[in-house]
Amino acid sequence: MKAFWALEQHGDRIAAVNEQGESLSYRELNQAVTRLAAELPARALVFCLCENTFGALVGYLACLNAHAVPLMLDKSIAPERLGQLLERYRPGFIWQHSNGSSSVDSYFGYSLHELHQPAPPMDRSLALLIATSGSTGSPKLVRQSYQNLLSNTCSIINYLGIDGNERPLAWLPMNYVYGLSIINTHLAQGATLLLTNSSPVQPEFWQFLKQQGATSLSGVPYSWEMLKKLRFIRMDLPSLKTLTQAGGKLRPELHRELAEWAGQKGIRFFVMYGASEATSRMGYLPAELAASNPGVMGMAIPGGRFALEDDDGNEVIASGQRAELIYYGENVTLGYATCREDLNNGDERRGRLATGDLALRDEKGLYTIVGRKSRFLKVFGNRVGLDELEHLVNSSFPQMECVVTGRDDRVQVFITDAAAAEPVKHYLSTSCNLHHSAFNVVSIDTIPKNPAGKTLYRELEALCD
Repeated sequence: MKAFWALEQHGDRIAAVNEQGESLSYRELNQAVTRLAAELPARALVFCLCENTFGALVGYLACLNAHAVPLMLDKSIAPERLGQLLERYRPGFIWQHSNGSSSVDSYFGYSLHELHQPAPPMDRSLALLIATSGSTGSPKLVRQSYQNLLSNTCSIINYLGIDGNERPLAWLPMNYVYGLSIINTHLAQGATLLLTNSSPVQPEFWQFLKQQGATSLSGVPYSWEMLKKLRFIRMDLPSLKTLTQAGGKLRPELHRELAEWAGQKGIRFFVMYGASEATSRMGYLPAELAASNPGVMGMAIPGGRFALEDDDGNEVIASGQRAELIYYGENVTLGYATCREDLNNGDERRGRLATGDLALRDEKGLYTIVGRKSRFLKVFGNRVGLDELEHLVNSSFPQMECVVTGRDDRVQVFITDAAAAEPVKHYLSTSCNLHHSAFNVVSIDTIPKNPAGKTLYRELEALCD
């Protein structure tokens, strides 16, 4: 397979359709990408402010074609956070929506703004920067290589059987690795992306899906919980052939319900496992095993390998034993960056990723995620660092103590000042770009601690129950 940004190979096939029903052929997309790539110096650092539109797509692909390095960011990123990233990384360019400027009609409403910053020294293999889904307000980025992108793209195409006849509904954010992987894998095969910024709670979402004959629909656990409430399984959606889920563990009950319904309808349902640090996907549960294995994550993707290791680094061979899940593969990314100078670092992981997740392997070789080794949660598909949230709140509200715990899709925030409850919730929702319902803020008199002054998280977790 050619590099997934070799668009010209697909000629006049339709590459993308937008919410307005406008279509863009691969030939037209390639022309726009080539024109923009000519304006970008090789190894330039470019901030791409993304949405699911033709313009954002052109900017991303042009950076790859020009061997410039894009940092994928949400178009609606908080101004304070964007300012922090601009100060820390000093990009040479920003690719963003142009607010109707007539000078950029050829780029579908987007324009390139030069910031007159010299390009930083960057490792030659560095292709892409993406904020970790847990970097809530911090400058930590994942460094992905060209080989990472190609390897993961090929693996996903392999196990999902993607071909040029697919019409995926691309509604997940382009700056989120799950959403970006949908774009990469389908463009590689000459398929047609159905680009939308609508959500399932909007009628436009379903009108677009039906009118354009979407063949696949993807979502994080929160998405599928929402779709269940919307009575998704009662809808008449004959074009759908594939459903995929990633971004956290689905409730076993919902996993079974969706898998059984999909099986009755002749639809493939794939549960998947991934991380920004592994480009996108590391594991999947084959569709034919989905209904009989609720709650199970599955097996490693083609070309990858899982292992379990105990606290001493010894591999756990026996089935049924809980240990940290380790992943090996060409899609394991180079490492993190927390400042401009880190962009010149080489491959620090060497194809090995300690996921921080605790897992079990059954006698069939299938893995189930059973917990987390470190203090991270997956909240609405975003990896959120609890220690980082505590630091944010304690820095901004120094008059009180704050401790954060919780479980997937629910962050429990304990504070010692009742009057600050609503301001803290608003602050975290804004800082993390997460819906306020993700945070439950509770006031308590004192934070429980041991004699050494360390927080007794288990006591707080018991309060959550």
